[in-house]
Amino acid sequence: MSSMTLYVEKNSIIHNMDPLTKMIYVFVSIAATYIVPVHEFVLLVAAYSLLLLVIGKVFRKILPIIAISIILIISIIIVQGMFHPENETVLFSIGAITFYQEGLSYAALLTMRVINMLSAFGVLILTTKPDEMIERLIKKGMSPKIGYVFLSVLQIIPQMRATMGKITDAQRSRGMETEGNLLVRMKAFFPLIGPVVLNSLNDTRERAIALEMRGFNTKGKKTFLNESREYPYRKVMQLLLIAALIAAIVWRILL
Repeated sequence: MSSMTLYVEKNSIIHNMDPLTKMIYVFVSIAATYIVPVHEFVLLVAAYSLLLLVIGKVFRKILPIIAISIILIISIIIVQGMFHPENETVLFSIGAITFYQEGLSYAALLTMRVINMLSAFGVLILTTKPDEMIERLIKKGMSPKIGYVFLSVLQIIPQMRATMGKITDAQRSRGMETEGNLLVRMKAFFPLIGPVVLNSLNDTRERAIALEMRGFNTKGKKTFLNESREYPYRKVMQLLLIAALIAAIVWRILL
């Protein structure tokens, strides 16, 4: 993985797909789980997103991201299981705490939506080069300035992680304790986070100057470093995704 992106270099069918098709998939897969709020359907969509990660050979990379969301998932289960407005059927009790079937059923639906959302975005971010994705959007008519903002957002987490690693190593070489119990880590947090933020602001300023020197704001037709690639079955896949979204909408209207 590059230090400046979350993209994982692999040779897979998913990596070779059109970035715009993957963006459409993210939108359709997330929207469909809200349009069709049926447990079996949402589970199927989430399973399909996870399958795409397996095919793309990046399944292991999404696991830490899902693990981070465990706290959110647990809170959803507790809150919905106890306080959902439609709670009627008692499922089980732990002391004075009672969980209801209706609330836990809704919590399961929300949990599957969260996992699908993370997995769908993982398919896009982990298997698509950010510069290739932004370049495709710009060629479709998006403003280069908006493209630069999107690219910066995609790079900010890896960039800050790399900066944090460098500053941590530098502080360790000066004798600072950065590992140990919770108190030691808390003491080391503020001396580390300050330089990271300042470094990030300085990098942003240097980028802006570099872009200005390269004529980023100049008028006229833009040229691209990379030639346009042809993606097989691109239009067919996009039409199938749009058709799936329309089918979900029609199902909801007729329900």
